[in-house]
Amino acid sequence: MPERTPVEEPDLTEPEALLWNAYLTGETVDLGAGRSDRTVRAEVIARLLLGAREPLPGHVPAVRLRGAHVTGRLDVSGGVIECELRLEHCVLDEMPDFSNAQTRQLRLSDCRMPGFDGGGLRADGYLSLSGSRINGSVRLPRAQLSGGLRMNRTKVISSGPEQWALFSGGLVVDAGAFLRHAEFTGGVRLVGARMNGGLFMEGTTLRNPGRRALDAQNILIEDAAELSHGFTAEGKVRLRNAQVHGTLSFDQAGPLRNPGAMCLHLSHMQVEELILTPSVPVEGIVSLAYSKIGVLLDNPDHWPERLRLQGLTYESLRGGGVTRRIDWVGRDIEGFRPQPYEQLAAWYRRDGNDHLARRALLYKQRARRRSLPRHSRAWGALLDVTVGYGYRPWLAAAWLGALLTAGTVVFGLIPPHPLKQPTERPDFHSFIYTLDLLVPFGAFGQREVWNPDGWTQWLAYGLIAAGWILATALIAGATRVLRPN
Repeated sequence: MPERTPVEEPDLTEPEALLWNAYLTGETVDLGAGRSDRTVRAEVIARLLLGAREPLPGHVPAVRLRGAHVTGRLDVSGGVIECELRLEHCVLDEMPDFSNAQTRQLRLSDCRMPGFDGGGLRADGYLSLSGSRINGSVRLPRAQLSGGLRMNRTKVISSGPEQWALFSGGLVVDAGAFLRHAEFTGGVRLVGARMNGGLFMEGTTLRNPGRRALDAQNILIEDAAELSHGFTAEGKVRLRNAQVHGTLSFDQAGPLRNPGAMCLHLSHMQVEELILTPSVPVEGIVSLAYSKIGVLLDNPDHWPERLRLQGLTYESLRGGGVTRRIDWVGRDIEGFRPQPYEQLAAWYRRDGNDHLARRALLYKQRARRRSLPRHSRAWGALLDVTVGYGYRPWLAAAWLGALLTAGTVVFGLIPPHPLKQPTERPDFHSFIYTLDLLVPFGAFGQREVWNPDGWTQWLAYGLIAAGWILATALIAGATRVLRPN
């Protein structure tokens, strides 16, 4: 193997010479504490990262610099970096470029810079921008970070309303993405990201009013996704088609605001557990349409006024009584949809609450009736009053009992006159006579041989009509129960 050609030492200032020599042993060069000359050219840092000096046997080289003013562009794009870079409390005049580079651990913490370009970056360790103030965009499309991503307490302000504060597509983070107590103005894009160690954004603020505050469509998250405990967003939070193999939590999040438009776009997701318990009601539309959720925990006091629940399925519900759940499924912005009611009833059945399941289906029929034209509602109203659409058959027994009592009393006081000779008719009994009128087909032989007089004749006609109505309602109700669609 040919010997490596030695690299000539460049003309160095005093701070640069300190860094040049400290590289061999990985010592930290601190240019703070009142030093007048704190300037280090980005070119010098880049040359060290790209192997300008031979490693010293028995030591691990590294570039560790604190309190420096870095001039020029730190450009190592496409390079292979075999050592750690650590910049702390530094000011970078230009956006560092690590695009398509292969690196070890990168730590630019508590720094100030006009952006960061890590498109296609492959890091064996973690990338940390924690505590930094970035006036521009952090770009991480197609980046692969084996040791994780750390942007705790980072403040990023995009250069314009059309620019993203954090832009990525196809980002892969193996050891967890920690963006806690950070601030992003301009939105965060994590489309198609793979977070193999979870996504943690507790206490983070996203600001992109009227646009997407967080776009994480098609994201895959192993472990937990914590958008909770002080997480706030002004703009749309989009996790459409996300897969979370763990918990997606909005516990104590808020405010979440996108008034008059979609605020939480959580449709077509697959989530083992969704905790939707923000500290204040969501301002805007929340969509859970066509998502598959294992356990859904929410807070009825903070439900949004408008929801999309069509196609949502879940294995278990936590939080909210049956009355409030029925209100929940009735908030769909698209109007009446039967599936949310049927899904609620199916869950109640699995939970062993058949009574609550029937109640949910009853309210489904009532909601359907409200969606019909005015002239089509009468039959539904009759079914509701008489038999509760078949889900309350005891109503028919109650009506039957009331009518039997009324008829028995009236015909007991004002008996009908006979139509046949005593030898050709049974004895009159007011209860049996009333029951014979109520049964659609006379079965006791009373109605044919006794004829009411005066106004009681109208009562008899009413009892006959009521019997037919009750029988028809029972049949129709039973049909609805057996064939609910």
